[in-house]
Amino acid sequence: MQGFNMGRYVPPDLEGTASGNNIHKKRAPGTLRKDRTQTVRFEMPYAVFCHTCKPAQIIGQGVRFNAIKTRVGNYFSTPIWQFTLKHTACGGAIEITTDPKNTAYVVTKGGKARDYGDHDDRARKEGEGGMPILTAEERERRRDDAFAQLEGEVDEKQAVKDNSKRIEELYRSGERDWDDPWAANKRMRTSFRHARKARKREEDATEALKARLGTDNDLLPGTEEDATRAKLVTFGDVEGQARSNAANKALFEKRPPSSHIPAPSKVAKESRKDALRRQLIGNTRAALDPFADPG
Repeated sequence: MQGFNMGRYVPPDLEGTASGNNIHKKRAPGTLRKDRTQTVRFEMPYAVFCHTCKPAQIIGQGVRFNAIKTRVGNYFSTPIWQFTLKHTACGGAIEITTDPKNTAYVVTKGGKARDYGDHDDRARKEGEGGMPILTAEERERRRDDAFAQLEGEVDEKQAVKDNSKRIEELYRSGERDWDDPWAANKRMRTSFRHARKARKREEDATEALKARLGTDNDLLPGTEEDATRAKLVTFGDVEGQARSNAANKALFEKRPPSSHIPAPSKVAKESRKDALRRQLIGNTRAALDPFADPG
């Protein structure tokens, strides 16, 4: 359109002799000022908290600002640049400086970088394409471990080959088993029917046992260990021993008068205690203590 240059109006008498930036005193982006600074478009490398905002507000990663670019030093032959930008929400200034040594950006004034934890440290140590930035020592160590790495790759290839072979065998087995769907379905239904009948018998036996015991508590299924321990426990014939004692005892026992009964001595008391202890042990005799540690 005639009379316009880069979006700015240019009078017809000055058209072709001056640009719109010169007429409106606008400096082209990227041109240096007298103080060796320039205005550039800066994009936030990571999320930053603005300290000027009350409470502190976060500026997301990727937000773009017009920033003043200034050279503030050198790291060997690499220049160190400082970007000063203005937060439009509060008007506060934030300064971000490049760190060539660690290949990172550092917030030096007006804000604080958001802490991402270990993920952030890992990301800052990686260069373009996600490849890690190695030091000279790490490169030398990897060069020495090249043969070990090659052996590891050979083992991995062999493992992959074995796994592929096993997967193919499983596929063939599945195809063989399900070649006849009717027969496979019949086998599954038959096995399920037998298992269902076995569970029904176990439930009936458990209910009958609960009825005999007169309890409503759930009974756990018996194990082989319980059966073995039950077989090892034996008890004395208490009823037979009582019958034999009653048969040997006189029906009408003659007792001496009470005046002639001698006082029991201490030795007689001890002997009766020992006899009672032996009788109890004999009546309830276990071949193996069921509460002992089997180990």
